[in-house]
Amino acid sequence: MKAVLLAVAVLSALTAAKPCAPDHDELILRLNKDLLRSVEEPEAPPNPSVHLALRLSAHHNLAMENQHLTRLKTQLHQNLQSSLAAGQAVTGQLALYVLALRSSCHDLTSLTLSDGDAPEHLLSHLKRQLEREKEHIALSRRPLTTYYQYSLGMLALCVGGVRVSAHVSHKLIHAVNHGLIKHGDSAPIDSYAMAALALQCLKEAGTSVRNEEDLEKSLTNIKQKLLDSQRADGHLGNQFSTGLVLQALQVIGGGELRCSAPMEALRSDARRGRYHSPMALSQTLPALQQRTYLHLRGGDCRNEDDSLVLDDEPVVEVLADLSPVPVQVEVLKADGSAVEYRFEVPSGSTLLEVLKLLQDHQMGFTFETENSLWGKFLSRVNGEQARQTDRRYWNLSTDGTNLTQGMEDFNITANQKITIKNTGY
Repeated sequence: MKAVLLAVAVLSALTAAKPCAPDHDELILRLNKDLLRSVEEPEAPPNPSVHLALRLSAHHNLAMENQHLTRLKTQLHQNLQSSLAAGQAVTGQLALYVLALRSSCHDLTSLTLSDGDAPEHLLSHLKRQLEREKEHIALSRRPLTTYYQYSLGMLALCVGGVRVSAHVSHKLIHAVNHGLIKHGDSAPIDSYAMAALALQCLKEAGTSVRNEEDLEKSLTNIKQKLLDSQRADGHLGNQFSTGLVLQALQVIGGGELRCSAPMEALRSDARRGRYHSPMALSQTLPALQQRTYLHLRGGDCRNEDDSLVLDDEPVVEVLADLSPVPVQVEVLKADGSAVEYRFEVPSGSTLLEVLKLLQDHQMGFTFETENSLWGKFLSRVNGEQARQTDRRYWNLSTDGTNLTQGMEDFNITANQKITIKNTGY
């Protein structure tokens, strides 16, 4: 009997040790290099999310990471200063900046910003941003920005060792438990994932909240919502939210994740090169390594591996298919009025290239874009603006399905209808 039990135990151990993805480590190394290579782009603005992912990785190129940190402390810092001076809400961007600095063990009190008064350090400004968000929730039941940014701000304060006000945390806990986190008619899974990271950080830090039972209930509710978001292909929410959701499930208890269907969905899309934008890579790489933003609380930046070296990229000649593809572009304004354009574009054109061609055709179509960490997004179409301050945006869909990729990433390869709709949230 003992021999049988021993055999079963050995078999179980061997089964558990068997890798579910033999190329897992190789895949991580390739993505790590792709992400590091993105910081070399001279025209790309420094991205704090990219810096976070590089710092959470097990392998580093410390010289390149330090260069990127310097760019964050100059370019991004100046952008934040300009936005504050203009009275704009900067909760999410400031929070990511704080997390990026913390990931490099930078003294968070050594850098200051000013919104017209005397300069104060970053964490003081972030606390003030969250107070403004909290007051807006009290008046309108929604933040000044979004619950994603609100949660991110709470997480950054917690990771930075600053106590989060019980009044601030209560607004997020209440929103979770009463289903107030919405984007239109749907529940934004990435917002719930970020809320989980923020609330779990408060729990682990022993931060006092208004009601401990409500906190536990909110984490339970989030966990169920995240698990229920799994699609048939394994992704949680969509292919670009899965990485963040896996981070959340790791910290709140989502079971064994390394060989789970969502993790394999990430690996599968990564193998196919689906995550080629720096922002998408930055949300994918930590999850594949089972690292989360909460790991920043204990990081000391000592004895780090410095072995990551970029190889010369092979030159691959791609023969473009320039055959014309018919496209319809429909613009729906806020008042419900619609206009439609029909023309042809070269196969493989990005949506951004399609809109530029349409504008160049002088068919009455005009558009303007703004930059974000995820790339360019539409700000004005045919003279009408959709601004975050008005809680509106230009929703992009193709043949009735909302796009999950940005304008610079989505390619037109077949006849389809693109709808650009001024949408409120």
